[in-house]
Amino acid sequence: MAKISTQSRTDLFIHIGIIVSLLLVLFLGFFFVYLPFTTNHGEAITVPDLKKMSVEGLEDFLDSKDLRYEVDCTFVANVPPLTIISQYPLPGAKVKEGRKIYVTVASLTAPLIKMPKLTDMTHRSAQMFLKSVGLEEGNISYVPDMAQNAVLRQMYNGKEILPGQPIAKGSKIDLELGEGLGTAQFEAPSVLGMPLDEAKIAIIGAGLKVGQQMEVAAEEGQAPGSVVRQNPDAGNNVRIGDVIDLWITPPGDESTENEANQPEQ
Repeated sequence: MAKISTQSRTDLFIHIGIIVSLLLVLFLGFFFVYLPFTTNHGEAITVPDLKKMSVEGLEDFLDSKDLRYEVDCTFVANVPPLTIISQYPLPGAKVKEGRKIYVTVASLTAPLIKMPKLTDMTHRSAQMFLKSVGLEEGNISYVPDMAQNAVLRQMYNGKEILPGQPIAKGSKIDLELGEGLGTAQFEAPSVLGMPLDEAKIAIIGAGLKVGQQMEVAAEEGQAPGSVVRQNPDAGNNVRIGDVIDLWITPPGDESTENEANQPEQ
């Protein structure tokens, strides 16, 4: 009986074709049958909207949807602590099960920063500066001053706060601004003959400012430490915020004599 030869070139090509076909079937079966079956290929999960949710209970919520999460904290003013403020992927995105959702939550405590120097800035510049460093503008008040709308004092909780002092991010800073001199004129009050302390109270009470204080020799009948001259003179027209210069006699030496006459302890 004659044997069929398998050593011909045609037989060799046939065997190679069979082997290639088997490999191709295995390759296609692995990627289009096995992998889709084991990875749920084509089955997507819609990312829920997590914003404004509390981070408490987030794990159980995402577990129920076959999702994981990772948390990052940052401070945001006027947002309740541990509230979710952003997420990635965004709500509505399609992801596979087990995908990690990155969420940013508001931190429990505000970080401390250094108080900036706002004095001598314009009101607008101070507003922008406060915003840039994470602070907020509080109450605004005006005082007579020729520097209209310039920041004269910066205050926190009713007290002046100096540049460089630590303050919590998000705090409200009250500003005291210059009102300008205004246009209304009135007569300057007379403070002649008054002690210096009383003269200052009268000047400030009239909406004016105490300027230079110069000491001059007392003449007969002039009390020690009293105002003997002022500029502008009483009765001259002035405006809110104007300056009154004072000439004062030397203080008396009664206090020195009293100290010298006190018995030693």
